[in-house]
Amino acid sequence: MLNGIDHIVIVVADLRTAIENYTDLGFTVTPGGKHPIGSENALIPFADGSYIELIAFTVSNSGLLWQEQLRKGGGIVDFCARCNDLREQRERFGKAGIAMNEPSPLSRQRPDGYVLNWILATPQPPWEGIVPFLIEDLTPREERVPSNRQLTNGARGIAGITLAVNDAKALSAFYETVTGEKSEPANFPEINAAGFRLELGPQTCVLLSPTSNAGPLAEWLKTRGPSPYAAALTTLSHKPGALDRAKCENARLSFA
Repeated sequence: MLNGIDHIVIVVADLRTAIENYTDLGFTVTPGGKHPIGSENALIPFADGSYIELIAFTVSNSGLLWQEQLRKGGGIVDFCARCNDLREQRERFGKAGIAMNEPSPLSRQRPDGYVLNWILATPQPPWEGIVPFLIEDLTPREERVPSNRQLTNGARGIAGITLAVNDAKALSAFYETVTGEKSEPANFPEINAAGFRLELGPQTCVLLSPTSNAGPLAEWLKTRGPSPYAAALTTLSHKPGALDRAKCENARLSFA
């Protein structure tokens, strides 16, 4: 079964600028290192064990969805889920109607030289971004996730993610199957959207579709296609509300 969100991915044009912006917002940002696919990242770890990944590309690859989304404005582009057994969960996804790529290895070399290794199972189109990719650590997870989790803004973890989709009802059936949770109706008239909400481990996943051809969610789908729309963070010291979107590198983040 899925155990919740491992991390959310925010793609940025310039990693150094993104680190500065998120630091200004009160987050503790740790440089993560480089991947062999031509990208580098920085991580914002939380007390609940989840984290935000800020990722930038040093090599252009038009075949990568995340780079395509960067050209459309960046922000939250994907999310990763924890599970007990990657191959078993991948099979469950397949039985629920979601085609998954074969598990593949990936690595990252931290600035201190330590090389992290893991295996990923990613959804095939058109499910990328609205179905989580899965990760299985080969090196210890505590090496992948930085230990400095003291944030001056009081953020404690990821409360949930909101996905913009064309058919929230159909996708909710998949999520109910793989999580064993029952979805509940969710209505957001302020953005002309409605859909379903369900638990994804300790977090919440909201699936929204437009209720009209006008409104922020409808416009998002027109320009970005089905994809992550927003994420909420838990916090001890701030009132609920949206964070500065420009400082968040076009990611819709808020304190729940």
